[in-house]
Amino acid sequence: MLDTVKKDWFFNVKGDLLAGLVVALALIPEAIAFSIIAGLDPKVGLYASFSMAVIIAFTGGRPGMISAATGAMALLMVTLVKDHGLEYLLAATVLTGVIQIAAGYLKLGSLMRFVSRSVVTGFVNALAILIFMAQLPELTNVTWHVYAMTAAGLGIIYLFPYLPVVGKLLPSPLVCIVSLTIISILLGLDIKTVGDMGQLPDTLPIFLWPDVPLNLETLMIILPYSLGLAAVGLLESLMTATIVDELTDTESDKNRECKGQGLANIGAGLMGGMAGCAMIGQSIINIKSGGRSRLSCLSAGVFLLVMVVFLGDWLKQIPMAALVAVMIMVSIGTFSWD
Repeated sequence: MLDTVKKDWFFNVKGDLLAGLVVALALIPEAIAFSIIAGLDPKVGLYASFSMAVIIAFTGGRPGMISAATGAMALLMVTLVKDHGLEYLLAATVLTGVIQIAAGYLKLGSLMRFVSRSVVTGFVNALAILIFMAQLPELTNVTWHVYAMTAAGLGIIYLFPYLPVVGKLLPSPLVCIVSLTIISILLGLDIKTVGDMGQLPDTLPIFLWPDVPLNLETLMIILPYSLGLAAVGLLESLMTATIVDELTDTESDKNRECKGQGLANIGAGLMGGMAGCAMIGQSIINIKSGGRSRLSCLSAGVFLLVMVVFLGDWLKQIPMAALVAVMIMVSIGTFSWD
């Protein structure tokens, strides 16, 4: 029992904690952006990301994989939010989780072994391109300072690991974010920051049962959305798990991952968050930053909540250029160049 706990949680404590911090910092603008896409308050995406990261750390089948609010899921819920509001979305999120748990017990995750290598490669490369394209709005119609900061960030990310002694102590994406934030503050640069993305919440999430009628009419409204969210969430999560398996040369339990995603979505819905799934970009950041065990995912969720609620004034000053540099690194590292 103790050997299993150590293997899943504590064999890489320093690397997992530092990686979790990097992931948490990179999650903030994405969670806000996905909330805006779905027509929701930024706190809905942030609460979802915290809840999913913490719950999946205990229940998921792939250690080191990050789950949170995602763009693919946000796009599916736009119409539901517009027509029926947040409460129906929370109910749909809970139902999504129930459907995913059922899929886990039906062992649908085992079907992933029939997916060919070429399909996985296509999925990976498409996501890498989409991650890069998502950064272009931050690099369009901006001052030269943004390009200089982004270039400097990429330089730090790729060159810092080669420095003697210190290069191995800290993950270079974290050094990039901290360094560029300090430079931006000291020089008083007029560039876009995390604070410009939206209002950060200043309170902890609370348990919240969806305020909807528990009848057949409500079920008929949310069921089509929940089925779509469950299917897309499981596909993206299982494909991401396969990619992380290859990156770390380890195996994951796909059926347990289905159940874990379901429990995480139920938790998110009951904590006032939107539905989510595994994130390829954040998972790559975690692996590249040294995260390997469940502790990295748990720490990402805890760091995210603590920073957003208690350190919001500092977080707002992080330049988006620093996070763009990190995501470009993710895009390059994700693409299957061979």
